[in-house]
Amino acid sequence: MVKVLISDRMSPKAAEIFRSRGIEVDEKPGLTKDELKAIIGDYDGLAIRSSTKVTADLLAAATRLKVVGRAGIGVDNVDVPAASARGVVVMNTPFGNSITTAEHAIALMFALARQLPEADASTQAGKWEKNRFMGVELTGKTLGLIGCGNIGSIVADRAHGLKMKVIAYDPFLTPDRAQDLGVEKVTLDELLARADFISLHTPLTESTRNILSRENLQKTRKGVRIINCARGGLIDEAALKELLDSGHIAGAALDVFAEEPATASPLFGTPNFISTPHLGASTEEAQVNVAIQVAEQMADFLLTGAVQNALNMPSVSAEDAPRLRPYMTLAEKLGALAGQLEPGEIRSITIEAEGAAAELNIKPITAAAVAGVMRQFSDTVNMVNAPFIARDRNIEIAEVRHERDTDYQTLLRVTLRTPEGERQVAGTLFAGSTPRLVEIDGIKVEADFAPRMLFIVNEDKPGFIGRLGSLLGDAGVNIGTFHLGRRAAGGEAVLLLSVDQPIPEPLMWEVCRLPGVRTAKALGF
Repeated sequence: MVKVLISDRMSPKAAEIFRSRGIEVDEKPGLTKDELKAIIGDYDGLAIRSSTKVTADLLAAATRLKVVGRAGIGVDNVDVPAASARGVVVMNTPFGNSITTAEHAIALMFALARQLPEADASTQAGKWEKNRFMGVELTGKTLGLIGCGNIGSIVADRAHGLKMKVIAYDPFLTPDRAQDLGVEKVTLDELLARADFISLHTPLTESTRNILSRENLQKTRKGVRIINCARGGLIDEAALKELLDSGHIAGAALDVFAEEPATASPLFGTPNFISTPHLGASTEEAQVNVAIQVAEQMADFLLTGAVQNALNMPSVSAEDAPRLRPYMTLAEKLGALAGQLEPGEIRSITIEAEGAAAELNIKPITAAAVAGVMRQFSDTVNMVNAPFIARDRNIEIAEVRHERDTDYQTLLRVTLRTPEGERQVAGTLFAGSTPRLVEIDGIKVEADFAPRMLFIVNEDKPGFIGRLGSLLGDAGVNIGTFHLGRRAAGGEAVLLLSVDQPIPEPLMWEVCRLPGVRTAKALGF
């Protein structure tokens, strides 16, 4: 029975979805670190929000765990590299709270423009300081967006409704997409120099950390107002305070801080500064949306293998999963065959797709092939951690699609490059779903994959097959299937046969000593 643990407070709809899909679910919010560690080994999935900390220590105890689902965008509380190393998929829900976060940014922009928090506090204190709070209109002002992805594009749309001009700095924003959104794509320096309001909507990465540094904040036009509902760490908060105090920056509103919970920020009490306690996703609708999303994504993965919004493996939609699964199986078996035939130092892995395979989402197929190759290095490898194992070994991974004609309706080829040369295997799908090997190192040989196989490279000489059959028969090893291929008559030949019993090492030595044998290896799939 598939089991999921919900360890943070979440909309009841999440548990309802799991149960409706036939998944057993336990709701246990508020567990201590030790309590969670004591029970996590019983679960296949873990659904969390921001309270649960998924550490390397916890993951070590999660022996059954296959997926961690974060109901929300940020995964700061998940050790993603440790999860990847253990083959655990980490998902988030980047779209469930997009509108809510965008609306919060717009709300803070209004609050800054009209000094609403200070005016409210003054009025409720019994004062009537009508002349003190002189605001500015949003109409006609320039809004600069740092980041114009999902949330940034919603902010742009709302800003257009307010008759604002929108400019955006985003290295991933294409000219066509900018035109569709009605925004002007600019450099960061241009944005800093022109924007009346700046709103940040970018993830926190090494390239975006402190993107509004002291130097960049000083480049802004005098009187700018800054809003951050994205991630803490994007702004140099000490520099922000200094420029607020000096009057260069007219106002700032932060929903996120470099250190949270933010209970003692030097910004607190600064004039024209507004703060909220990370409320970007805090609406009833958003909480329900992200709970539903994470439950559906986790259930799809656990039941069908579909992968959505994963941070550490390629996405596979629920619609594509049935079509991709046979190709992923073929790719994994080809990778496993190539990896077993080439036990030496691997420099690169290339996955080529031809025919129908070239029209598919190749990323999951590549991950499956790499997982097959990496099995020789680890018995716990899967599609999640295989690329990380390859990276640790400085193995390059490449994908190639071919539009050329092929002898097969669909074909995958896996090539390993080593200091000594190349090892190449190719396969197709028989009857649309059954993996079949069709080529080894340029030699045509058609064979199904069996749990136990024997691979031999030998000289194409009369009598060899008889001698091999007698040797295996005398040892009590039954041959299931027999497949032959050769470059030319009397030249190098390939023999691949399935056997019903394991081949012990002493017997393998006898096979290797048969006249004409160049290479012999027992394989397992």
